[in-house]
Amino acid sequence: MVRHVAVIGAGVGGLVSIKCCLDEGLEPTCFERSEDIGGVWHYMDSTDSRRVSVYQSVITNTSKEMSCFSDFPYPEDFPNYLHHSLVLEYFRMYAQHFDLLQHIRFKTTVLSVRKHPDFATSGQWEVVTEIDGVQELHIFDAVMVCTGHYQEPYFPLASFPGINSRFKGQYLHSQEYKDVEAFRAKRVLVVGIGNTGGDLAVELSRVAAKVYLSARSSTWVFSRVSDHGFPFDMVHNTRFNHFLEWLLPSALMKRIKFRKFNSWFNHENYGLASTKSSNFKIIVNDELPFCLLSGTVVLKPKVKEFTESSAVFEDGTTEDNIDVVLFATGYIFTFPFLEESVRSLFDDNRSLYKRIFPPQLEKPTLAIIGLVQLTGSVMVGSEMQARWVTGIFAGWNKLPPTSTMLADVLKKKPPVKRHPSERENLKISFISYIDEIASCAGIKPSVLRLLLTDPQLALAIFFGPCTPYQYRLVGRGKWSGARDAILTQWQRTLKPFRTRVVDDFSNSSSSWHWLRLLALSGALTAGFLLSKYPRTGWNTWGSPQL
Repeated sequence: MVRHVAVIGAGVGGLVSIKCCLDEGLEPTCFERSEDIGGVWHYMDSTDSRRVSVYQSVITNTSKEMSCFSDFPYPEDFPNYLHHSLVLEYFRMYAQHFDLLQHIRFKTTVLSVRKHPDFATSGQWEVVTEIDGVQELHIFDAVMVCTGHYQEPYFPLASFPGINSRFKGQYLHSQEYKDVEAFRAKRVLVVGIGNTGGDLAVELSRVAAKVYLSARSSTWVFSRVSDHGFPFDMVHNTRFNHFLEWLLPSALMKRIKFRKFNSWFNHENYGLASTKSSNFKIIVNDELPFCLLSGTVVLKPKVKEFTESSAVFEDGTTEDNIDVVLFATGYIFTFPFLEESVRSLFDDNRSLYKRIFPPQLEKPTLAIIGLVQLTGSVMVGSEMQARWVTGIFAGWNKLPPTSTMLADVLKKKPPVKRHPSERENLKISFISYIDEIASCAGIKPSVLRLLLTDPQLALAIFFGPCTPYQYRLVGRGKWSGARDAILTQWQRTLKPFRTRVVDDFSNSSSSWHWLRLLALSGALTAGFLLSKYPRTGWNTWGSPQL
């Protein structure tokens, strides 16, 4: 019987885990080694090798309506894409509203998490913490690890001959980057073209003498701003589009997506990606195409080696007088506080059942929250995980037998171990994953049932954005404000623009009407395509759901 739960980390995953524990009548104790909540969203202008935080200019890649907590919308006057300071402010509002801070022990480091001697029968854990040099032993019925996947910088120096032995300039990982001042008038090489690498290349191009961006794989770039100025994820992350993903042949969907990406600019002309690419990643960046167009950022292939002051690339070209190399090569996760017998059970999140539970444990009392890469907001994913996990701890939900969980893990885990920098390609479809966990928790809405009882809401759910409020309509944790939140989500989207209203400004209802017409035309298009492409031998396309 689980009652006392240890929550490790007071970032996004930690806050929702505390709240979900309280919702289920459990008693959480959260240990946070810093002095504040927020995790990586708590910006620090000083570099602490033990902490990873956002850099000064970070803006969210997912819009506020698609990344809020499911029973706590962002304030309507907040912009659709948020500076990190507003995200942290939102976390403070959430913590205050649900009275979460009293359950957090700040400046407390978790040193070890070990199985209790009678774990096979009790499922309990021994947790050793330290505060001000004093260690303390705690016994908990369950543990929720909420340290996320931004834990330890991935710094593959061995893959870049000469960087340690010959190169005389400076090199650092993006974890150490805070602002542009140290790079003013420098010639900078950014290694890695993920979301971070693209952002830093653009930002540095405003002050650096020259910026080179090295990419090892094909990359498709899309803007946060979609059709008619709406947020990209609100227009494209819909159940209707998700249905088309399942319905249409994967080759056709791939062609449609590539064509959509190239409608903004031709990626092959810019050296970013080709429609024939089989291995590629997708990033969000509104300014990178213009920087490439204006020459303030120069795209380069993979680095072959470094000399004293130059970078030699795989195509044989060389760029001289490089002052700084900035590695935007991502992060790897480590759980040094977990005992080795537990840590060895999973080498990545694909070894975990539903990306949460080590299936080999005798008792399911250890959950890893937030260690998942989604094509949508990880905040939403973490909350959904926490709701299901605490339901299991409280006895409302059940896990299948160990053999079933292991079979599920083996089925979904690829046979070849991938390079850590290729994790972008391992992203899971946002709607697929959230729906899967919601089904396990008994909180997934039924569009067909709603179509009979509440047609207006059913249409909004199917054709509109798949916002988190949908998962508060039914089941445990049902929220009375969920329906209204869904039907007014476009009003909150448009509210920040109402600082100046022109005479013919379209209201939210007309915008919603336009989106429904767009969805209807898409349905007709799908029907036409199906008549031309018979449904035989289809596979779900494994690249990111948009």
